[in-house]
Amino acid sequence: MSDLHGAAVVLRPSAPEDVPALAAIRATPEVRARWRGEDDLAAEVASDLEDPDTRCLTIRFHDRIVGMIQWYAEDEPDYRHAGIDLFLDPSVHGRGLGTDAVRVLAGHLVDDHGFHRLVIDPAADNAAAIRCYEKAGFRPVGVMRQYERGADGSWHDGLLMDLLAAELVR
Repeated sequence: MSDLHGAAVVLRPSAPEDVPALAAIRATPEVRARWRGEDDLAAEVASDLEDPDTRCLTIRFHDRIVGMIQWYAEDEPDYRHAGIDLFLDPSVHGRGLGTDAVRVLAGHLVDDHGFHRLVIDPAADNAAAIRCYEKAGFRPVGVMRQYERGADGSWHDGLLMDLLAAELVR
């Protein structure tokens, strides 16, 4: 796969040499609160890159690694769709880079892979992420109650969002 270019970001297949920078971003308090992880985040990121069911792309901005966006496919013909997830360095939050990355990947999934539907599932209280995804065309489907266990052991709601190919805001 070649690099994918957005208005501000470049997405390229994640490589082992990206692991230290991606682990450092995952270790920031803002990202770790959402993505959590064990003590060895570098090992977890490296494991993510080796997962054959998830495609990981490193997000670059001005030749600097600022995050990762990943996708998976549900290939059962009657339910075929793709799902997206991402994290960004908090130092670049609020610049539209997340929306740019989501738009670029969504366009790739629709145009190059033929997906007619994409899903994403932010925490229901993650207003910034929800706004980001809505700008790319995702719409709320519904709240998934007690969807994810938090670091404190309590359950938290998630928001299922989807986007149909014709709804992608390019």
